[in-house]
Amino acid sequence: MNRRHRFLAGGLGFLVVFIVATNLTIHEETKVYIYDGVASVPNAEVALIPGAPIFSSGVISSIYADRADAAIKLYEAKKVSKILVSGDNSTVSHNEVNPVRKYLLGKGIPDEDIFLDHAGFDTYSTMYRARDIFGVTSVIIATQSFHLPRAVFIARQLGIEAYGVNADSGDILFKNYVREILANEKTVIDLLLQRIPKYLGEKIPITGNGGTDISRLIQNDNSISIPISF
Repeated sequence: MNRRHRFLAGGLGFLVVFIVATNLTIHEETKVYIYDGVASVPNAEVALIPGAPIFSSGVISSIYADRADAAIKLYEAKKVSKILVSGDNSTVSHNEVNPVRKYLLGKGIPDEDIFLDHAGFDTYSTMYRARDIFGVTSVIIATQSFHLPRAVFIARQLGIEAYGVNADSGDILFKNYVREILANEKTVIDLLLQRIPKYLGEKIPITGNGGTDISRLIQNDNSISIPISF
């Protein structure tokens, strides 16, 4: 029993060290690339809006709206020339990205400068596909403070010149920060294993016309997208 206890204690100790070291490394290596405001962030090709929940009515959540608003500010300040919206469109009935496209259009962003990634099922897949499908080489990630270190870390580890701008608006739930503690460990494992996302597919250069690509993905009623670019 003593040997078993020592083994369990050693395993637990290793796990604690791994968690602490991972989180400290991600935060320390990315803090220089994260900005609280639009004015000071360096220019990049594209502003990236990571996926977030939407309501069954198709209305985007406040977290998603805050990310979109931060991307709009970057575009209007001419920090970027394109906006890439990422999210989960794993079924025809669940589409996170088209509602954000409509939101951006309603705020005056030109259709040709909006690109949609229907297979951004997690942050790692979003950054991997930004690089390999959309050909992104530099990006400003518009997301909340709890998510920024991990998002920027993944992008930079994948070879993208990545910066982050804080999209916080109001109070952020503590559980979001707790969730990131464990998500950071998954990030390290994904990177070490060089995980390939479930869907890749046809290349859609970010330097092209987003409106042209969108027209291939949207049904006539302009409400549901078909993820044929997977």
